[in-house]
Amino acid sequence: MNVPELSPPARLLLGPGPSPVHSRVLRAMSTPLLGHLDPKFLEIMNEVQTQLRAVLRTQNPFTIAISGTGSAGMEAALVNVVEPGDTVVVVAAGVFGNRMADIVGRCGARLVKIEIPWGETCDFGRIEDALKKEKVKAVGIVHAETSTGAHQPLEGLGKLCHAHGALLVADTVTSLGGVPVEVDAWEIDACYSGTQKCLSCPPGLAPLTLSARALDVVRARKTKVQSWYLDASMIADYWAEGKRAYHHTAPISMVYALREALRIVHEEGLDARFARHRRHSAALMAGLVALGCAPQAQEGRRLPTLNCVKVPAGVEEAAVRKSLLAEHDIEIGGGLGPLAGKVWRIGLMGEGARQESVLVVLAALEQALAKQGKAPKPGTATAAALELYARG
Repeated sequence: MNVPELSPPARLLLGPGPSPVHSRVLRAMSTPLLGHLDPKFLEIMNEVQTQLRAVLRTQNPFTIAISGTGSAGMEAALVNVVEPGDTVVVVAAGVFGNRMADIVGRCGARLVKIEIPWGETCDFGRIEDALKKEKVKAVGIVHAETSTGAHQPLEGLGKLCHAHGALLVADTVTSLGGVPVEVDAWEIDACYSGTQKCLSCPPGLAPLTLSARALDVVRARKTKVQSWYLDASMIADYWAEGKRAYHHTAPISMVYALREALRIVHEEGLDARFARHRRHSAALMAGLVALGCAPQAQEGRRLPTLNCVKVPAGVEEAAVRKSLLAEHDIEIGGGLGPLAGKVWRIGLMGEGARQESVLVVLAALEQALAKQGKAPKPGTATAAALELYARG
């Protein structure tokens, strides 16, 4: 068998994930392996936990990195707190809210789904109405809906859930490290994320933190967690300092990578990092509007990390994405579900949230639109972005 040496093209990853990865993170992945129970590796796990608590803004002892992508984090958060017969409210405002709803159903729970138009966010009043009707075990909601670019407020929701005896489960896959996530202040009970978005780490780990309230629910279960691999009671013993009971072989190189990615996050500082994402998103959106694109998410509820815009009328959207990839080595995303063929999803996450990324993708979009006779005067989009940058 003659398989050539691996040599993938160098792409600028500006889609919904994964995001560009810093060379320091890639170097960390090439560090020699240790055993998954080696005392030195256990020290590294402790360092990862400390850094994760800081970025999640929590003091939860149970703060770990699940071996799996963000979807594994979603499943872990839900299967551990939901049992057959429980009633669970899920806010479905896009693909990932609906995925939460699917998992709840697979847990054998009774699902109460709050449907929200794609691109909009949920008013807490609708959740409160659902909580008042019956005993609810948990409320599931997506903080940053990757399929629509909508930014769902969470402050005050945990308090509301707790007033009715329910847990709050939050998806922060596309927000953690790019916009504020305040686990303790917002009283989130189960919060999960992914490494491949705003943390600018390769996909493969899912940060997960559980509150004391959530852990009490896990310990009081009447049935076994439906997933052996994602059973928090067993995983906790592997991550808990002093126990370190074998559960599975951790992806050593990915833990190295996350450790370094988190170091980079904290070197920059969370507030500075959030400001950087906002600044470059604003410049990108100025350029996209100049190209005739309108935001998909409602005003005041738009993510700076994932910019979802409607494709201008008459434009063949897939051809534009194909042109960007083939001619410029730039990846952007198309729409999912009912938004397929109707939107572009442009991620400015972590290392991708840079001025050079904004300018190069806008210039490439101009060229691709020109091929379809839909571009404005050359330089219009980049000029709009530069004008915003010039304001400081």
